[in-house]
Amino acid sequence: MFRPHVSVKAIGWLGHIKMKPDFTTWRKLAGLQQLTGKVRWMSNTRPAPVLTAAPVRALVDEQIIIRGHFLPPRCPVTVHARMHCDEGALWESIAHYNTDERGTFSLTRDLSVGGSYLGCEPMGLFWSMQPAPGGREGLRLRKKNVESPYMVHVSLLEGHVSASEGQRSELAAVTAERWYIAPGVKRIEINQNGLVGTLFIPPGPGPFPAMLDLWGMGGGLQEYRSSLLASRGYASFSLAYLGHKDLPGPLNRINVGDSYFKAAFLLLQDHPQVVSDRVGIIGLSFGCYFMLRMVTKTEVKPSCLVCINGPVGDVDTSYVVSLLKSDGRTEESDSSQKFLNFDDEGCIIFKDVTLPANIPPDKFLKVEKLDCPLMYIVGEDDLSSASIENADLIEERLRSAGKSLLFTRLSYPGAGHLIEPPYSPSTRASMWSVKPKKLLVKWGGHPAPHAAAQEDAWKKMLDYLEKNLRS
Repeated sequence: MFRPHVSVKAIGWLGHIKMKPDFTTWRKLAGLQQLTGKVRWMSNTRPAPVLTAAPVRALVDEQIIIRGHFLPPRCPVTVHARMHCDEGALWESIAHYNTDERGTFSLTRDLSVGGSYLGCEPMGLFWSMQPAPGGREGLRLRKKNVESPYMVHVSLLEGHVSASEGQRSELAAVTAERWYIAPGVKRIEINQNGLVGTLFIPPGPGPFPAMLDLWGMGGGLQEYRSSLLASRGYASFSLAYLGHKDLPGPLNRINVGDSYFKAAFLLLQDHPQVVSDRVGIIGLSFGCYFMLRMVTKTEVKPSCLVCINGPVGDVDTSYVVSLLKSDGRTEESDSSQKFLNFDDEGCIIFKDVTLPANIPPDKFLKVEKLDCPLMYIVGEDDLSSASIENADLIEERLRSAGKSLLFTRLSYPGAGHLIEPPYSPSTRASMWSVKPKKLLVKWGGHPAPHAAAQEDAWKKMLDYLEKNLRS
């Protein structure tokens, strides 16, 4: 799909150049600058250090291999990654390595001994990124424009240094492009018959299996999971249902009902580029509730479902949005606040709001009516939803209905609420609102186990979709 800028042949050629202090050799090395990133002389008797990334263009769910060459043997070095998000904020990470006896190191082989992460983590530079010191409070990395990549500048520094020590001169550098959309994927804005969203169609003649993509109470229109699913061969429709300017009513309320979600599923199912009996639904957080509500209360018949850390009951989230009416819309209520908690820093914790024990029995969805496979992904350190308890409830009700084979649980210790595509930086807390009151929400999760969960869950989810939408 993507071709690396650095070929094995080019690196091999560089390694066999016999260094002589003449202009012919100098010109050969200078010509490699476009292949290997910034290179500068450190000696006129040996090659300058080189940092390579392969491939330099890749989808965000693909690993890249970062290596250093032509360094002194057994010396300390720092690898520093920096990029700007779509809003302009700087994100960065660092890792400390020691070269081997040949003066090389590789992120896929060697251990980071300090910095943003520890151990052998081939993609640690990416998932460990955090906002640079002095940036805005409560940032969360979310791709706004999927048609442009994240440009990650990776530099090689001498010694074991920290980001706070200020900018040092680079020994070598390379820039990696991280894409959420593959070449040939079509992006189609949908604003018709009251529906608001974005449809992504994979390249090729089709028709394709498809996924309806529902996000949570953060609202707006998030496209990056759908564009990535389309890059993996699934037509995907990311649907807005809250907090979007083209939806009716106040932005902080859900003003659409069951018919809205049903119409979105039918639009996708009836699309000429979609296999009508191969359509699934994926939901994160409160998107799971609307996914399960759609399947149990309307006539839609998906082929499979994916639930990521979501509730199975009609929960009262009136502190942020209002209480759901019987048709899915919201109304004003103050009853939820007794289940809200705040940590020592004032961050709101929603977990107890979604505990089954705190939801009236008549508010539970009849998940025992499900007739299609359901994969439930659990972050065991989720502080925004009682995911373990909700998964237990679904599993028990399906077992009682003789439908145990429909249920698959993936459970990850140390992972939080926001289980996103692989190698995405984890966010333990982020800004929820600024007006009328500043509010930060606690998501949970610890960087290394959360990163491992995202990588494993994405791979197993794609295998699950392959089995249920293509086989």
